Amino acid sequence: MTKADIVARISDKTGMEKADVQAVVEGFMREVKTGLESGDNVYLRGFGSFIIKKRAKKTGRNISKNTTLVIPAHYIPAFKPAKVFAESVKDKVPVND
Repeated sequence: MTKADIVARISDKTGMEKADVQAVVEGFMREVKTGLESGDNVYLRGFGSFIIKKRAKKTGRNISKNTTLVIPAHYIPAFKPAKVFAESVKDKVPVND
């Protein structure tokens, strides 16, 4: 599903104009990004949390040059679904073996 699909679905369900829905969706994403960039986690009850995870310093390898390099410690954004959300996906999405 793409952002355009989400905008279209919300527009169909609410009767709002697609341009208005798109502005709201993009505003939401901008606020989540701004919050994470400022070091704040974003908690959405019943949905999940956008959190900042710390990655430790580690040694990597450049195979083509056969050299090692140090990757410094850094933070990355991550999403942790709420328990009720994770259970819902677990129950509703079939496993294809």
